[in-house]
Amino acid sequence: MQISDLPYPDPGVPDARSGPRFLVWLGRNQLGGQAKSLCWGLLHHIGIAGLPFAVGFGVEAVVDRDGRRLLLVGALIAVLGIAISLGDAMLHRTAVTNWITAAARVQQLLARKTAELGSALTRRVAAGEVVAVSTGDVEKIGWFVEAVSRFLAAAVAIVLVCVGLVWYAPSLGVVVAVGMPLLALASLPLLPRATRRADVQREKAGKATELASDTVAGLRVLRGIGGEELFLGRYRAASQEVREAAVRSARMWAVISAIQVFLPGLLMITVVWYGSSLVLDDRLDVGELVAVFSAVSLLLYPLRSVEEIAMAYSFSRPSAKRAARVLNLTRTDADESRERTTPEAPAPGGDLYDPETGLLAPAGQFTAVVCGDPDLAGRLAERLGGHPMDAADGPPVLLGGVALDELALDTARTLVLVQDKDPVLLSGTLRALFDVPASGAVTPSDALAAARCGDVLDALLQSAPDGVEDAMDARITERGRSLSGGQRQRLALARSLVTDPEVLVLDEPTSAVDSHTEARIADGIAALRAGRTTVVLASSPLLLDRADRVVLVHEGTALPAGTHRELLRGEPRYRAVVTRETEEEQRVSGLELAQLTESLTEIEESA
Repeated sequence: MQISDLPYPDPGVPDARSGPRFLVWLGRNQLGGQAKSLCWGLLHHIGIAGLPFAVGFGVEAVVDRDGRRLLLVGALIAVLGIAISLGDAMLHRTAVTNWITAAARVQQLLARKTAELGSALTRRVAAGEVVAVSTGDVEKIGWFVEAVSRFLAAAVAIVLVCVGLVWYAPSLGVVVAVGMPLLALASLPLLPRATRRADVQREKAGKATELASDTVAGLRVLRGIGGEELFLGRYRAASQEVREAAVRSARMWAVISAIQVFLPGLLMITVVWYGSSLVLDDRLDVGELVAVFSAVSLLLYPLRSVEEIAMAYSFSRPSAKRAARVLNLTRTDADESRERTTPEAPAPGGDLYDPETGLLAPAGQFTAVVCGDPDLAGRLAERLGGHPMDAADGPPVLLGGVALDELALDTARTLVLVQDKDPVLLSGTLRALFDVPASGAVTPSDALAAARCGDVLDALLQSAPDGVEDAMDARITERGRSLSGGQRQRLALARSLVTDPEVLVLDEPTSAVDSHTEARIADGIAALRAGRTTVVLASSPLLLDRADRVVLVHEGTALPAGTHRELLRGEPRYRAVVTRETEEEQRVSGLELAQLTESLTEIEESA
């Protein structure tokens, strides 16, 4: 896989049982890139390892005054130089490719899981942790994948050099062959402590990121209640904890780095001292001593890869653990390991029924649902879309007698579309906003007209640069921040109407618009969705009056349905929610209604 081939057609099914298992799975899927990187790394390191032997041969040629052999040594050094340069360049290229492709695979997996879980994701995992996993953690996982091939190439080069030194200068080569593994393994006893400190740092950094993300998301509310300083103080405290943890972690890694510098220096001193004594005893040639000394000096370079792979693993392991935790989430907490057959999609024209609340939305009708609790309304909207959080949410919602959460995900999303209270507008042109999977029966212009977006189009054209004449080519800023809340809400509603699903569920779609516009939007929805199943969770009388039937969900149970006016007259609990009446006002209204009914009865009897 090359960078130009991204994204992956299918990133695969990850082994998310644990962080290490996820890293192993990721490495197995990068075998081709790892093999290329390993080969180029071997060429690079073997070229470096060959230099000391070439220098030793050159010194011996000078001592022996052999010009022909000296020319051959010069040619050999030139070839080694080409091998080093080519191997280094291609090693860097292939290693970075491994890094980027591994990170892209993880990001695709996270994006797929986010699309699968929908809004339930942030209820199971904090939004800040999701941000941390998809940014910093992905980078660290990619770093480990990239470092593996360099480490393997360095390890093979170290082994080959040690074997070569034992063959070239046995008396001194044995010292190097024994010393190099000790140098590589010297820092291993410190790694568990360094890893624990790195884990603490990552955990605290993740919490600080969560706090910052939540603060930014609720900044407008914080300003309204004057809570900015409180949250700023909390973030400062969390930031200081991250700094202290980072310093403690850095100290341990500094000790490991010091060991990696001190012990190789000690080995070099030993080689020089022992080799000099062998030369004085005529047991070793000067050229051999120079070759061994040069080899030990150059081996310090591949030894750094040992420290790097240790650091990469210690930092990537907690990152992989967090990524695996997100990727291991399922649409429900039920046992997903059991085999079950995916049912066929229901035939068009089926009713939408929620066994948990008893809510029924007949096919082809405009059903309005009133809930006194906004949180209950949000959870009910998710259930109607086939997005239950766990098995405790009760039996699945049925569409035409088929359980939605047992259908294939793409099938369920095609059949039922849920627009929540806070829909998101991505940056880009208005034309791109409406480039969504749709039946094609509803055009963007029809949807914009039904959502009464005329003033929104005018505003986008006014803010568009010169040369933009079509509002569909005007750009929307990130999250539609340049638009008002009502304008964003209407654009999101138009986008939902364009998709023209069999069942459309809208959660408070007009809460941020004025009454006049709301009434026109209600008429537009009823006209455009005629003959299609539409469920609107709202408490606005203007929307409720346009619905074919209205259902009150009281304390988790759907009460008998009726029209808005029927329920307003005959259901006090409905009237209390819709008109915001107090208990005293309900009592007075009930008495007045009873008196009016009694008066009408008397008039009819007298007539």
